[in-house]
Amino acid sequence: MIPQDKQNGEAHAFYKEALLLLNESGVRYLLGGAFAMFHYTGIYRDTKDLDVFCEPAEYPRILKFFAAKGYRTELTDVRWLAKVFKGEYYIDIIFASVNNIFHVDEMWYEEAHQAEFVGVDVKLLSPEELIRCKIYVQNRERFDGADINHIILRYGHKLDWKRLQTRLDHHWHLLLAQLLIFQFIYPADYRDIIPKWLLDELMERVGEQYELPAPVEKVCRGPLLDQTQYQTDVKEWNYKSYTIKTI
Repeated sequence: MIPQDKQNGEAHAFYKEALLLLNESGVRYLLGGAFAMFHYTGIYRDTKDLDVFCEPAEYPRILKFFAAKGYRTELTDVRWLAKVFKGEYYIDIIFASVNNIFHVDEMWYEEAHQAEFVGVDVKLLSPEELIRCKIYVQNRERFDGADINHIILRYGHKLDWKRLQTRLDHHWHLLLAQLLIFQFIYPADYRDIIPKWLLDELMERVGEQYELPAPVEKVCRGPLLDQTQYQTDVKEWNYKSYTIKTI
Protein backbone atom coordinates (compact mmCIF):
# COMPACT_ATOMS: atom_id res chain seq x y z
CA MET A 1 0.00 0.00 0.00
CA ILE A 2 1.34 3.42 -0.98
CA PRO A 3 1.73 5.69 2.07
CA GLN A 4 -0.98 8.34 2.32
CA ASP A 5 1.52 11.20 2.36
CA LYS A 6 2.90 10.10 -1.02
CA GLN A 7 -0.44 9.91 -2.78
CA ASN A 8 -1.50 12.54 -5.29
CA GLY A 9 -5.29 12.55 -5.04
CA GLU A 10 -5.96 13.72 -8.60
CA ALA A 11 -3.42 11.35 -10.13
CA HIS A 12 -4.65 8.40 -8.10
CA ALA A 13 -8.24 9.12 -9.11
CA PHE A 14 -7.10 8.87 -12.73
CA TYR A 15 -5.17 5.65 -12.06
CA LYS A 16 -8.23 4.06 -10.47
CA GLU A 17 -10.55 5.20 -13.24
CA ALA A 18 -8.15 3.93 -15.91
CA LEU A 19 -7.62 0.54 -14.26
CA LEU A 20 -11.33 -0.01 -13.69
CA LEU A 21 -11.96 0.75 -17.36
CA LEU A 22 -9.18 -1.59 -18.42
CA ASN A 23 -10.77 -4.33 -16.34
CA GLU A 24 -14.17 -3.51 -17.84
CA SER A 25 -12.73 -3.78 -21.36
CA GLY A 26 -11.85 -7.42 -20.79
CA VAL A 27 -8.38 -6.93 -22.27
CA ARG A 28 -5.53 -8.76 -20.57
CA TYR A 29 -2.86 -6.37 -19.36
CA LEU A 30 -0.01 -6.05 -16.89
CA LEU A 31 0.91 -3.02 -14.83
CA GLY A 32 4.55 -1.92 -14.82
CA GLY A 33 6.26 1.41 -14.31
CA ALA A 34 6.38 3.30 -11.04
CA PHE A 35 3.95 1.07 -9.16
CA ALA A 36 5.78 -2.13 -10.11
CA MET A 37 8.98 -0.46 -8.89
CA PHE A 38 7.25 0.44 -5.63
CA HIS A 39 5.94 -3.10 -5.20
CA TYR A 40 9.38 -4.67 -5.60
CA THR A 41 11.57 -2.01 -3.97
CA GLY A 42 9.47 0.28 -1.75
CA ILE A 43 10.59 3.29 -3.83
CA TYR A 44 7.62 5.33 -5.02
CA ARG A 45 7.66 8.00 -7.71
CA ASP A 46 4.60 10.12 -8.26
CA THR A 47 4.01 10.20 -12.01
CA LYS A 48 1.31 11.35 -14.41
CA ASP A 49 1.16 8.10 -16.34
CA LEU A 50 0.46 4.41 -16.01
CA ASP A 51 2.68 1.92 -17.82
CA VAL A 52 0.40 -0.82 -19.09
CA PHE A 53 1.79 -3.82 -20.98
CA CYS A 54 -0.23 -6.02 -23.31
CA GLU A 55 0.19 -8.33 -26.28
CA PRO A 56 0.42 -6.59 -29.69
CA ALA A 57 -2.99 -7.91 -30.73
CA GLU A 58 -4.62 -6.31 -27.67
CA TYR A 59 -3.64 -2.64 -27.92
CA PRO A 60 -6.15 -1.79 -30.70
CA ARG A 61 -8.96 -3.05 -28.44
CA ILE A 62 -7.76 -0.77 -25.64
CA LEU A 63 -7.60 2.26 -27.94
CA LYS A 64 -11.07 1.61 -29.35
CA PHE A 65 -12.56 1.03 -25.90
CA PHE A 66 -11.17 4.25 -24.41
CA ALA A 67 -11.99 6.27 -27.53
CA ALA A 68 -15.62 5.14 -27.19
CA LYS A 69 -15.53 6.45 -23.60
CA GLY A 70 -14.44 9.89 -24.78
CA TYR A 71 -10.70 9.66 -24.17
CA ARG A 72 -8.14 10.95 -26.64
CA THR A 73 -6.06 8.09 -28.03
CA GLU A 74 -2.84 7.96 -30.01
CA LEU A 75 -0.86 5.28 -31.80
CA THR A 76 2.46 6.83 -30.91
CA ASP A 77 4.77 4.28 -32.54
CA VAL A 78 3.31 1.29 -34.36
CA ARG A 79 6.38 -0.73 -33.39
CA TRP A 80 5.83 -0.60 -29.63
CA LEU A 81 3.74 2.20 -28.06
CA ALA A 82 0.22 3.68 -27.92
CA LYS A 83 -1.28 6.22 -25.51
CA VAL A 84 -4.58 7.17 -23.88
CA PHE A 85 -4.96 10.74 -22.56
CA LYS A 86 -7.12 12.52 -20.00
CA GLY A 87 -5.91 16.05 -19.46
CA GLU A 88 -2.36 15.99 -18.21
CA TYR A 89 -2.56 12.30 -17.31
CA TYR A 90 -2.12 9.40 -19.69
CA ILE A 91 -1.62 5.67 -20.08
CA ASP A 92 1.39 4.31 -21.93
CA ILE A 93 0.29 1.11 -23.65
CA ILE A 94 3.47 -0.87 -24.29
CA PHE A 95 3.33 -4.00 -26.42
CA ALA A 96 6.97 -4.43 -27.47
CA SER A 97 10.43 -3.03 -26.87
CA VAL A 98 11.47 0.10 -28.71
CA ASN A 99 14.52 -1.71 -30.12
CA ASN A 100 12.33 -4.53 -31.51
CA ILE A 101 14.00 -7.24 -29.43
CA PHE A 102 10.88 -8.69 -27.85
CA HIS A 103 7.15 -8.26 -27.53
CA VAL A 104 4.73 -9.07 -24.75
CA ASP A 105 3.73 -12.74 -24.96
CA GLU A 106 1.89 -15.41 -22.99
CA MET A 107 4.85 -16.07 -20.70
CA TRP A 108 4.60 -12.52 -19.33
CA TYR A 109 1.11 -13.28 -18.04
CA GLU A 110 2.13 -16.65 -16.62
CA GLU A 111 4.91 -14.98 -14.60
CA ALA A 112 2.81 -12.01 -13.43
CA HIS A 113 2.43 -11.10 -9.75
CA GLN A 114 -0.93 -10.33 -8.16
CA ALA A 115 -1.23 -6.98 -6.34
CA GLU A 116 -3.62 -4.18 -5.42
CA PHE A 117 -3.19 -0.61 -6.58
CA VAL A 118 -5.57 2.27 -5.71
CA GLY A 119 -8.07 -0.32 -4.54
CA VAL A 120 -8.05 -2.25 -7.82
CA ASP A 121 -6.77 -5.80 -8.22
CA VAL A 122 -4.07 -5.87 -10.89
CA LYS A 123 -1.42 -8.14 -12.30
CA LEU A 124 2.10 -6.77 -12.23
CA LEU A 125 4.98 -7.27 -14.57
CA SER A 126 7.24 -9.88 -12.97
CA PRO A 127 10.50 -8.53 -11.53
CA GLU A 128 12.46 -10.60 -14.04
CA GLU A 129 10.56 -9.08 -16.97
CA LEU A 130 10.85 -5.62 -15.42
CA ILE A 131 14.62 -6.04 -15.29
CA ARG A 132 14.70 -7.26 -18.89
CA CYS A 133 12.79 -4.19 -20.05
CA LYS A 134 15.00 -1.81 -18.10
CA ILE A 135 18.36 -3.35 -18.99
CA TYR A 136 18.11 -1.97 -22.53
CA VAL A 137 17.41 1.59 -21.32
CA GLN A 138 20.95 2.95 -21.37
CA ASN A 139 21.07 6.19 -23.28
CA ARG A 140 22.05 9.80 -22.63
CA GLU A 141 18.52 10.90 -21.75
CA ARG A 142 17.63 7.98 -19.51
CA PHE A 143 19.54 5.19 -17.80
CA ASP A 144 17.64 2.59 -15.76
CA GLY A 145 20.64 0.86 -14.20
CA ALA A 146 19.89 2.26 -10.74
CA ASP A 147 16.33 0.93 -10.94
CA ILE A 148 17.66 -2.55 -11.71
CA ASN A 149 20.13 -2.34 -8.84
CA HIS A 150 17.35 -1.41 -6.44
CA ILE A 151 15.18 -4.30 -7.65
CA ILE A 152 18.08 -6.71 -7.11
CA LEU A 153 18.91 -5.23 -3.70
CA ARG A 154 15.35 -5.29 -2.37
CA TYR A 155 13.95 -8.30 -4.21
CA GLY A 156 17.00 -10.30 -5.26
CA HIS A 157 16.42 -13.07 -2.73
CA LYS A 158 13.09 -13.84 -4.43
CA LEU A 159 14.22 -13.44 -8.05
CA ASP A 160 14.12 -16.45 -10.35
CA TRP A 161 17.70 -16.02 -11.48
CA LYS A 162 17.56 -18.94 -13.90
CA ARG A 163 14.53 -17.44 -15.61
CA LEU A 164 16.23 -14.04 -15.81
CA GLN A 165 19.33 -15.64 -17.31
CA THR A 166 17.22 -17.47 -19.88
CA ARG A 167 15.29 -14.35 -20.86
CA LEU A 168 18.53 -12.39 -21.33
CA ASP A 169 20.58 -15.23 -22.76
CA HIS A 170 20.89 -13.67 -26.20
CA HIS A 171 22.44 -10.55 -24.65
CA TRP A 172 24.05 -12.07 -21.60
CA HIS A 173 26.84 -9.46 -21.64
CA LEU A 174 24.31 -6.89 -20.40
CA LEU A 175 23.31 -9.11 -17.49
CA LEU A 176 26.94 -9.67 -16.53
CA ALA A 177 27.71 -5.96 -16.76
CA GLN A 178 24.73 -5.16 -14.52
CA LEU A 179 25.78 -7.74 -11.94
CA LEU A 180 29.33 -6.38 -11.85
CA ILE A 181 28.00 -2.86 -11.34
CA PHE A 182 25.80 -4.18 -8.53
CA GLN A 183 28.86 -5.79 -6.94
CA PHE A 184 30.67 -2.46 -7.16
CA ILE A 185 27.81 -0.45 -5.67
CA TYR A 186 26.87 -2.90 -2.90
CA PRO A 187 30.11 -4.60 -1.79
CA ALA A 188 28.58 -5.73 1.53
CA ASP A 189 25.44 -7.25 -0.03
CA TYR A 190 26.14 -8.95 -3.35
CA ARG A 191 27.38 -12.23 -1.84
CA ASP A 192 24.03 -12.85 -0.19
CA ILE A 193 21.96 -11.86 -3.22
CA ILE A 194 23.62 -12.74 -6.52
CA PRO A 195 24.15 -16.49 -6.99
CA LYS A 196 27.82 -17.32 -7.44
CA TRP A 197 26.99 -19.98 -10.01
CA LEU A 198 25.54 -17.29 -12.26
CA LEU A 199 28.58 -15.03 -12.10
CA ASP A 200 30.89 -18.02 -12.58
CA GLU A 201 28.98 -19.15 -15.67
CA LEU A 202 28.89 -15.69 -17.22
CA MET A 203 32.57 -15.06 -16.51
CA GLU A 204 33.41 -18.40 -18.12
CA ARG A 205 31.57 -17.25 -21.22
CA VAL A 206 33.73 -14.11 -21.28
CA GLY A 207 36.87 -16.25 -21.46
CA GLU A 208 35.39 -18.46 -24.14
CA GLN A 209 34.82 -15.41 -26.37
CA TYR A 210 38.58 -15.12 -26.84
CA GLU A 211 38.75 -18.69 -28.13
CA LEU A 212 36.33 -17.92 -30.96
CA PRO A 213 37.31 -16.37 -34.31
CA ALA A 214 36.52 -12.69 -34.72
CA PRO A 215 33.20 -12.03 -36.51
CA VAL A 216 33.50 -11.53 -40.26
CA GLU A 217 30.96 -8.69 -40.18
CA LYS A 218 31.94 -5.59 -38.21
CA VAL A 219 28.85 -5.06 -36.10
CA CYS A 220 28.03 -2.33 -33.57
CA ARG A 221 25.39 -3.38 -31.05
CA GLY A 222 25.33 0.10 -29.52
CA PRO A 223 22.05 1.11 -31.25
CA LEU A 224 20.27 -1.52 -29.17
CA LEU A 225 20.92 0.69 -26.14
CA ASP A 226 21.09 4.16 -27.67
CA GLN A 227 19.81 4.92 -31.14
CA THR A 228 21.60 8.25 -31.45
CA GLN A 229 24.96 7.96 -29.72
CA TYR A 230 26.21 5.25 -32.09
CA GLN A 231 25.21 6.87 -35.37
CA THR A 232 28.84 7.77 -36.07
CA ASP A 233 29.80 4.09 -35.90
CA VAL A 234 27.19 3.16 -38.48
CA LYS A 235 27.26 6.19 -40.79
CA GLU A 236 30.98 7.07 -40.76
CA TRP A 237 32.94 4.09 -39.45
CA ASN A 238 31.16 1.49 -41.57
CA TYR A 239 29.86 -0.71 -38.76
CA LYS A 240 26.75 -2.74 -39.42
CA SER A 241 23.89 -1.65 -37.19
CA TYR A 242 22.76 -4.54 -35.03
CA THR A 243 19.14 -5.43 -35.62
CA ILE A 244 17.05 -8.38 -34.53
CA LYS A 245 13.66 -9.70 -35.50
CA THR A 246 10.89 -9.49 -32.95
CA ILE A 247 10.69 -12.69 -30.92
